[in-house]
Amino acid sequence: MNIFITGGMGFVGQHVCRYLLDKGHHVTACGRSKSQNKLAHAKFTYQSIDTSVKGEWQNQISQYDTVINLAGVTIFKRWNDTYKQSIYNSRIQTTRNIVSALGEGTSLFSASAIGFYGPCKDEPIIESHPVGKDFLAAVCQDWEAEALKAESKNCRVSVGRFGIILGRGGGALQSMLPAFQLMLGGPLGSGKQWFPWLHITDLCRAIAFLIENDNHSGVFNFSAPQPVQNKTFVQALGKVLNRPTLIPAPAFMIRLVFGELGDTLLTGQRAVPEHLLNKGFQFDFPDITLALSNLLESH
Repeated sequence: MNIFITGGMGFVGQHVCRYLLDKGHHVTACGRSKSQNKLAHAKFTYQSIDTSVKGEWQNQISQYDTVINLAGVTIFKRWNDTYKQSIYNSRIQTTRNIVSALGEGTSLFSASAIGFYGPCKDEPIIESHPVGKDFLAAVCQDWEAEALKAESKNCRVSVGRFGIILGRGGGALQSMLPAFQLMLGGPLGSGKQWFPWLHITDLCRAIAFLIENDNHSGVFNFSAPQPVQNKTFVQALGKVLNRPTLIPAPAFMIRLVFGELGDTLLTGQRAVPEHLLNKGFQFDFPDITLALSNLLESH
């Protein structure tokens, strides 16, 4: 299969590229960096493109069998009005530009986020749950709406609502490790908020599962089948690292440091991947301790 990936040099994108190359696919990845030195493969091509801006790059989209849309600036940065606009534009404008350039019958996988549901309490959240009312929910709703417009071109569209992706070399786990290694790790706030996590290998496998099967389309929660509360995740991480988890990060401090993002960090969703399970997808890492042990075995 000939695959085009936006956001291909991000934390998730690099893992997805490597996984698909190992499966024998031809991959063209794009990102904003002028060059890349992280992937060397005979079937890999890199292009420096700002996909949030219309351009010549759109003319080649119809040549690909599948487009995987992972573009978007990180949300894990203190928000102001300007940065919130960047969060929105990097996702919505890129998706709009991709869909406008798709050829009829092309397969599209587009990322979204569990943040679609907004803050939720203890209720298990499946894909039919309504959209939330906060900023991230509004971003995800518009993001998905742009992707699903491709269905009018007879394109098969799959949307993955990503939870917190755990993997080596970046993402949430990499940012947590220094505190734990200094014996300063602990839960965020009360620790009772749900933590919808997913091992990076299962994310890659799930994307391949959807794009390689012509019968799979729609919206899918990209989260492990055994969600845990933040305090349980922290305890599991401390156990794997052999470090204490006694020092919580007070809610007021998180809000002071992260601003509006702090409220997102202190709430969560008990997301369940019902649609993936119903399609027969089997997770390699359904258990948080198993997942962390796999990722941190060299630490």
